[in-house]
Amino acid sequence: MSTTSMGSSPSEGFVFNVDRPRFGIRLIDDLGTPTELVALALLAEEVGFDVLLFPHSPFRANSWVLNSVVAARTQRIELSAGGPLWTADPSEVATYVATLDHISRGRVTLRIGAHNFETLTWIGVSHETDDVIQRVREATEIIRRLLRGERVAHRGRIYNWTENAYLRFKPYRTEIPVSISAIGEPLLELSGEIGDGSHPMVTPPRSAGLIMEPIRRGLLRSASPDRPFDAAAYVWMSVSEDGDEARGLLADIVSYYGSFLDPRAVATIGLTLEDFRPAFERRMAGDLAGARAAVSPAMLQTGIAGTPGECVQQLRVIFDAGFNHVNIGGPLGPDPAEAMRLIARHVMPAFLEASSAGVSAGRAAMIGAWLGATLGIDAVPAEWRERLEARDRIHGLVEGLIVIACQ
Repeated sequence: MSTTSMGSSPSEGFVFNVDRPRFGIRLIDDLGTPTELVALALLAEEVGFDVLLFPHSPFRANSWVLNSVVAARTQRIELSAGGPLWTADPSEVATYVATLDHISRGRVTLRIGAHNFETLTWIGVSHETDDVIQRVREATEIIRRLLRGERVAHRGRIYNWTENAYLRFKPYRTEIPVSISAIGEPLLELSGEIGDGSHPMVTPPRSAGLIMEPIRRGLLRSASPDRPFDAAAYVWMSVSEDGDEARGLLADIVSYYGSFLDPRAVATIGLTLEDFRPAFERRMAGDLAGARAAVSPAMLQTGIAGTPGECVQQLRVIFDAGFNHVNIGGPLGPDPAEAMRLIARHVMPAFLEASSAGVSAGRAAMIGAWLGATLGIDAVPAEWRERLEARDRIHGLVEGLIVIACQ
């Protein structure tokens, strides 16, 4: 789990403090059969991704089965497990993640919530009649209490349990991080208030600042604004040495999923959800070529596509907005395995090296200060002192501190 913290006051701009960015991979079942998805998951650990995620959606390949297989065949990578609150009770979610955490030896995190409400209507659930916020709030509390070994005699608006509600086996860990998958301001605010992380779709990337604002408000309202927090931006990416080919593949993802995005987010690129409807209708009719043709250049801005270098530039706005974790899904590229290797070789290092440079510079500054204070200024080579930026100003400040200390 990442150790992102919020600033302690509004004047600090709520800047997330992180040791380094994290990169996750989101393997949708469009990429292949369940067996092929498992192979890609093993590759994700091999090439250095931090987090692995299989989406859990109605009528798609079952992520619980996939996670169980991968947990037994990997050693390092974090497994982000979905808890589908509208098709599974919190008791099932809790026993699932607790069992999976045993198999993976403590590498599981849980995410609950929703990235869209349209697919819930397919199973007869309407967010207009179902109290989504209350359901997620109660489920988060219940699952945490179960994992801690408590009897959960819960009386809520959504769930009503007796004192017989408790785990009959000991979890591998009693504190498994629970992040909130969020769409819309109320759920985004809730993720900051009660989550160990927030996992929204940031599609388009230009909406990153807009999506981050309610998360910040929720963190400020929470009992512990400075707690470790996994701010994970979910993006679509298609990467290839042939940038045009990569952009064509992204159109296939946009034609299907574009209609489910946050309307406020797509408004940042001048679009509405209705703009995506013709492509979606062609896709549902089985006309893949027609669906791709209906995706405009503006609609492609919902994702990240192109050569590795182009993808790096398009990702910067996400980290600049304060996210410390980018979770990459979508078509990935013409060859998903090769795309993952390209991301690991060329995209991830662009951010990890910059982060390491900043950390190294900070450590060097602290060590230099300690040595100077201990050994004196004369112990620092003269040529180093001469090349120091703002040397005269620093010298004046030091002299002033000495005067104050001697008073």
